[in-house]
Amino acid sequence: MIDLALKQRVLDELAWQPGIDEAHIGVTARGGVVTLTGHVGSYAEKCAAECAAARVVGIRAISDALEIRYSSGVSHDGDIARQARDVILWDLAVPKNRVNVEVEDSWVTLRGDVDWRFQRQAAEADVCNLFGVMGVSNAIEIRPRRPACGVERQVRSAFRRNGEFEAENIVVTADGPTVTLTGQVGSYSKRTLAAETAWSAPGVAQVHELLTVD
Repeated sequence: MIDLALKQRVLDELAWQPGIDEAHIGVTARGGVVTLTGHVGSYAEKCAAECAAARVVGIRAISDALEIRYSSGVSHDGDIARQARDVILWDLAVPKNRVNVEVEDSWVTLRGDVDWRFQRQAAEADVCNLFGVMGVSNAIEIRPRRPACGVERQVRSAFRRNGEFEAENIVVTADGPTVTLTGQVGSYSKRTLAAETAWSAPGVAQVHELLTVD
């Protein structure tokens, strides 16, 4: 009964999102692990479906087996590469001339380096919405220009300010620019949010998220 209820909640959340055509998406749930099957119309829709499922209460993990089927036409690797370079160049959030684009069989690989994780994520988001993209590998390195100082204290303070967390259940340790999170959170979405929060600390270059969902 628990798995059936979880499956229905995921289906309801997919149907609630206007950018997702849930008619071709199948959902199975077992022990809190949800699997998405079927097909979607773009890589952006595939990402949106996974994000929608991740918000549902009771999710412990997600397996995304969705197939991408573009409705018409074929976009060649050269066209995707040109469009990807252009859209990243126009994005003010991404440092100029520090991200390189490679495309092979409609799969985009991003390389280079940036100062913050949000810049890395912005570059990935830019290319996700391009026609013809079948997947994205984000190999952009994060090289902070600010030194990591007092990271543990800053991350703990951020958790205490956030009403989404029970901060006492999350253990934060830092070794230079590397942060490790252990402990428990109440949902899959809070697990993701905890990692995002840690990434916001100045000087952080890597986050090891080892939280469990209770």
